Parts: sequence; structure tokens; C-alpha cells
Amino acid sequence: MDWDDYQYFLAVAGGGSVSAAARRFGQSHSTVLRRLDKLETALDVRLFERFQTGYVLTASGEELQALLTPIGEGMQDIERKLAGQDAALQGTIRVTTTDTLMAVLLPVLADFRARYPGIQLQITVNNSFLNLSKRDADVAIRPSNMPPDNLVGRKAGTLRTAPYASTAYLAQRPRGDHEWIAPDDSLAHLRQARWLREHVPADKIAASMDTLLGMAAAVEAGLGAGMLLCLLADARPGLVRLADPDPALDTDVWILTHPDLRRVQRIRVFTAFVFDGLAAVLGPA
Repeated sequence: MDWDDYQYFLAVAGGGSVSAAARRFGQSHSTVLRRLDKLETALDVRLFERFQTGYVLTASGEELQALLTPIGEGMQDIERKLAGQDAALQGTIRVTTTDTLMAVLLPVLADFRARYPGIQLQITVNNSFLNLSKRDADVAIRPSNMPPDNLVGRKAGTLRTAPYASTAYLAQRPRGDHEWIAPDDSLAHLRQARWLREHVPADKIAASMDTLLGMAAAVEAGLGAGMLLCLLADARPGLVRLADPDPALDTDVWILTHPDLRRVQRIRVFTAFVFDGLAAVLGPA
């Protein structure tokens, strides 16, 4: 028996849809569906009727819900009682994030340390996912539109992207005749890299960079125009936004941890604190 599978079942049963369960656990639709399929296969019974208007319990599903509800309430009581054993909030939290988020994340981390001085933070700035399953880190705070299915967490906001150029560059170039700063091959998976491949001829690429921070600095220096994160570009007074952000280039920001750690009190407090701090800066998730 995997209690997590039953929690997903209860969430779908209570919310009446996979979407409700996905929002509750900060997971994708595919993860919730996979959990339900796994549970139905293990029990060899159909738990829901799938309709366009939502998920409706079968007779077997209603029976399972009745059996599990008191168990779930009992588990919550146990968690509340045991949480006090870890309430001192001592120890270390290993955090991995990207250079693009450091500007907004560091003030949040400073506030957290002032509030919880017993917790030491070990911060790794790495633009690729570390393996939380192997405990390379405890918490990942990253931009991603496809967070790994083996992690759990919440979406804290959205990074938006728009074209920018420096005032000095615009004074020297004909209107609309731009050369561009592009992400290099290591960032070819990014949406702004695909946008440039689709909209900008190769001979209009002035330079390529291996970091989004480097791109913003290059555009600020007048090397060319660039599709930049608004989070980075709007903080640079010498840059001018050339058009509104393109929703097709939006990237979600996730706070993720391994399922084994989500009930550790210091991890729960840390992720909730960072969520509130980032959500205040990045806007609604």
C-alpha cells in the first residue's frame, strides 16, 4: 500500500476533478492520472466514472472513500503531534537555484535567516536540475514549465519575457532594424531561443551567450537587442522594452522538494516562507 496514492484518490474524490487534485499537490495532470491508474490496477477495481463535467465515484469508490476518510483524519492528527518534535527548526537546508532568480531570492533568504537563525542555508547556483533523489539538494527553486514528476512542490509565480534594447543602441540603429543577442546551444531548449530561431535570420545574430544574465548585460552594453526576462531587464534603467511580454514565452517558477522531505518541519516552513516571498514579487502563480 502506498498512502500517497490514496491521498491522490481522496483529493480527486473531494474536488471532483483531476485539476483540483493537481492544484492541491502542485503536480501535473499526468502525475495525478498515473497515481489513479496505479491504484485502480492494484485494487483491480474502477473507482471513478470519467465524464466531461468531472469525476464521479463508483460504488467501489464511495466505499473506499468512506474507509479512508477516518484514516486520513488520523494521519493528520499524528502529523500535528509529531511536528512539535521538529519545531525547534535547527539544522541545514541545501537549496539549489539559478542565477536568474538570485536577485529576488536573496532578500527572501535574508528575511528567512533573520526569522529562523537556527537554520543554516547551503546555496548552490546551478542552471540545471540537481538530483534531489540523491540528496544533492533539499529544495530546488527553479524556472520550469515541466518540473520533474518525482518531485513535489508549488508554483510561486511566472517569469515573463519581452524584447529589449539599450537607449544608446536605439539611438544608433534604424527603427526595427536590429541585431540580436541570442542564447547559445546550451540554452537552445529555452522558449526565447526557439523564438529567435523562428523570427530572426542567422545573419542578424550579433552574439550568443550561455547565461540569461549575460544576455541582459550584453543588451545593456549596446551589443544588440534581446529577448530578456522582464525580471532582469526592468531592473536596468538603461534598457527600453520594445514590445509587451509574449505569453507564449512565460516560464513558471517552482519550489520543489523530494516527497520524503515534504513533511520535515524545517523544509515545510522554508518552502512556505519562500513561496510567500517570491509570490509577492512575481505576482499570482
